[in-house]
Amino acid sequence: MAVDTSQFKNGLKLELDGQPFNITYFQHVKPGKGGAFVRTKLKNLLNGKVVDRTFRSGEKLEEADIEEKGMQYLYHDGEGLIFMDSATYDQIPIGGDVLGRAVDYLLENMEVEVLFWKGKPVQIQLPNYIVAKVVKSDPGVKGDTSSGASKPATIESGATLNVPLFIEEGDTIRVDTRTGEYSERVSK
Repeated sequence: MAVDTSQFKNGLKLELDGQPFNITYFQHVKPGKGGAFVRTKLKNLLNGKVVDRTFRSGEKLEEADIEEKGMQYLYHDGEGLIFMDSATYDQIPIGGDVLGRAVDYLLENMEVEVLFWKGKPVQIQLPNYIVAKVVKSDPGVKGDTSSGASKPATIESGATLNVPLFIEEGDTIRVDTRTGEYSERVSK
């Protein structure tokens, strides 16, 4: 389906040069001299690179053939990670190249959104926060209690992040998957 530059919005998926892109920023510009144009920042959904592109006002572009499916992460089989379509129960492997940083925060049975382009998985969207158990953490050093002191801890998904000194092994914490930072301890 063709999309006009007046229909641009953040999150719109376009196909440019045979690849899918996501609009992350756009600005309509009407200079005093010359024709109006739209300045954009586009994120490539295949490799994650961000490019700046300028389009003439009224220019038509093709919307990317993107399908979004709710899927559940099941397990790692050695070659890829296995996900199950929540609607059809079909199981598909997705390689680490598609997952990127998301693989650090995947927990078994976690519900995620997977973007498919022309039937092939290209990107995974995790929930903004996950709740995970701390499996490894050194004890806080007595006297090292200046404000903001932290220590490394490993959560059950395998990711390592900095946590406050009072966090111990076995504690359950909330982690922001967008930044990879500790958010809060979850009461038991």
